[in-house]
Amino acid sequence: MMNIVKKWTESSLILKIIIGLIIGAMLGVFAPELSIISLPGQLFVSALKAIAPILVFVLVISAISKARSGIGSRFKNVIILYLFSTFLAAMVAVAGSYIYPVSMHLSSASTATAPGGLGEVMTNMLMTIFSNPLKCLVEGEYLGILFWSIVLGIAFKMIGSDSTKDVLTDCADAITMVVRAIIQFAPIGIMGLVFTSVSESGLGIFTQYGQLILLLVVCIATVAFITDPLIAAFALRRNPYPLVLTCLRESGITAFFSRSSAANIPVNMELCDRLGLDKDFYSISIPLGATINMEGAAVTITVMTLAVCHTLGIYAPLPMTIAMCIISTLGACGSSGVEGGSLLLIPMACSLFGIGADVSMQAVGVGFIIGVIQDSCETALNSSGDALFSATAEYYERAKKGLEVNFLGEFAKK
Repeated sequence: MMNIVKKWTESSLILKIIIGLIIGAMLGVFAPELSIISLPGQLFVSALKAIAPILVFVLVISAISKARSGIGSRFKNVIILYLFSTFLAAMVAVAGSYIYPVSMHLSSASTATAPGGLGEVMTNMLMTIFSNPLKCLVEGEYLGILFWSIVLGIAFKMIGSDSTKDVLTDCADAITMVVRAIIQFAPIGIMGLVFTSVSESGLGIFTQYGQLILLLVVCIATVAFITDPLIAAFALRRNPYPLVLTCLRESGITAFFSRSSAANIPVNMELCDRLGLDKDFYSISIPLGATINMEGAAVTITVMTLAVCHTLGIYAPLPMTIAMCIISTLGACGSSGVEGGSLLLIPMACSLFGIGADVSMQAVGVGFIIGVIQDSCETALNSSGDALFSATAEYYERAKKGLEVNFLGEFAKK
């Protein structure tokens, strides 16, 4: 039995995921009535969502309490990378919408309640940050988890004894071990998730609203394979694609099928560990990215808003589109962790062009229809970007110190 477990853990996780993906897709096509196959996927995502808040809370407290000097500049860099890449993603969506304008049939109403404006989004974000820390842990509110864990980490750093800090480190290591055990079940979980998507949606989802889906996917792919690598290349002054493809393969695939940035936090932390990043840094930068690195959300908000404009024959001047990109960037950061959060910000962006809520909420309804693909691609971009820019910020700082980076977590003096 132990030999089987050892062989399973030592074999390629990506290869096992690909096999699980293929099996899940085949079962979804040929045996969609076997609903029990979807259970492993539900359990896998549920387990990751359950452990992720505790993991983030303990890791951040431990990292801050034992933080060394020099980490502050890395946090500044990664925040800049997160925000700039999100704004640039919105600009890519603007360009794509002008090159390939798409209209939509506005007939699907949505009963969801959209925020009244950017002020309401920011107010809700601040209320989340200062809410009860236990409530944040239970409900997976990562803005609040980050805030309280940073506060407690600073307090432990100031007054905690070395033995107390060692206990925090041991707790963090223990939870990390549990996470790694859960991730070993990823191939079975992915099989269940793929089965659910294929059996419930079939291939029809690719034809309904096909042009809109195509535009969204092309814009997201452009960000993933062109603009994000350009940002990383500019920062690192070297070919970024080994790192980019690693993040997309090992983080993006899982996020695509789980459709949850929160559930993918442990996956990203495991990836950062294998990339050789500083645990004190990525234990904070990864959950931070899950809240403010919303490239996919910015693409969705921008594409859907401009699709409404094209449908109604409204001309969107350049200054207004730039303002929309800024609002999409800030709004997307404030909507993290909210189911359908990016879609619910469409009415706010539409209001810049004088489009009423009665029309823009129909676009929200369309967004939920295509959500199987839209949300999957959006989450894959967001989550893989968290790992990419955490690594970029870390490698940038190491390169400044004269250390050569090979993107495999090994560094050598030049």
